[in-house]
Amino acid sequence: MKMHHICIQTDCYEASKQFYMTILGFKLIQETPNFHMRAFNSWLELSGVMIELQTHKIGEALSDYNKNSKGIVHFALSTEDIDSEYHRIKKLGFDRFQKKEGQDIYEVKGGKLFKIKAPEGTIVEIRSNSGL
Repeated sequence: MKMHHICIQTDCYEASKQFYMTILGFKLIQETPNFHMRAFNSWLELSGVMIELQTHKIGEALSDYNKNSKGIVHFALSTEDIDSEYHRIKKLGFDRFQKKEGQDIYEVKGGKLFKIKAPEGTIVEIRSNSGL
């Protein structure tokens, strides 16, 4: 088996879609309005990783992100050059980085990483290819 996709629900659809496309480089594969009681259900892809981005069902409200929730806490993407990726994202005007001990980029088990927060609250980790 291999992973097919990650599903992310959002109550700020346009902002979330633009984040994944502009900041992270995902390509919009399919966008379906009025899908099973949702305003939108879309598919985005980057290097074989797919995200199903969907709005909440009509009449329902989504809870805010909570780092103490069960299930997926974050997802990670890897890069050959962590510093260049960090500066590219900063140059785009994005500044929702999660700091660790006052630093945006830090080292964990032999690899460097930084974490950013998507508009809907999903934490995305960007890490160097070295380390686990």
